[in-house]
Amino acid sequence: MNADNQNDILLSVDRLTVHYNQFKALNDVSIQVENGSVVSLIGSNGAGKSTLLNTIMGINKPTSGKVLLKGQEIQGLATNKIVSKGICLSPEGSQVFEKLSVRENLMLGAYLPEARKHMDESMDKVLSLFPMLKEKFEQTADFLSGGQRQMLAIGRAIMSMPRILMCDEISLGLAPVIIQDIYETLEKIKAEGVTIILVEQDMKRSLLYSDYAYIILKGSVVLEGYSGELSEEEVSDAYFGLKKYSGSETGDKE
Repeated sequence: MNADNQNDILLSVDRLTVHYNQFKALNDVSIQVENGSVVSLIGSNGAGKSTLLNTIMGINKPTSGKVLLKGQEIQGLATNKIVSKGICLSPEGSQVFEKLSVRENLMLGAYLPEARKHMDESMDKVLSLFPMLKEKFEQTADFLSGGQRQMLAIGRAIMSMPRILMCDEISLGLAPVIIQDIYETLEKIKAEGVTIILVEQDMKRSLLYSDYAYIILKGSVVLEGYSGELSEEEVSDAYFGLKKYSGSETGDKE
């Protein structure tokens, strides 16, 4: 990576290793995320993608390695401290508070003092991005469809005013038309200056909507490159472990 690109790095994960007891979930993982970009993490179930996001969020504690936000180490900080620095996660499974209304769910996303100051402005933004939520505003979340719950989960994350929005498997179990709507909304969120880290199993969609992609296999990055320069064939080979890639073949940023 050249010096100009290095100055644009917002988030950097440096040789991160994470264990669950004796199981090594991540092995020496390094990624870099440029400000204003969409970075895709592609891999099958159990590859380590969610573990990486949860470690960035402070939910998991790394065995070794660093997580840096604009050059400052944040690994080991409490999750609320990480959220206050501008990183938020929309977790896998459209997790919402079912017995609370859409409005109450969204308000919970603005629980930190700075976000509370701008709650009305953020609420207007979320309802503009997801008009369906406006229609269901006072309805409890247990009556929402899967797609509507996913919209609510993303909206709740936006209420925290993130610099980095991390989305974990947002298309899981949803109809294609709903997935299309959500991804189009993510493009609008990016256009407002939010950096996005996207976890997906769908290789084609991941490459289409991201600027840069990392393919993770068994807890390690096995391939990386600019999304428009990676072929579906080489991504598929890396995804399934059909070819061993060396560092010179990864399409590293220059």
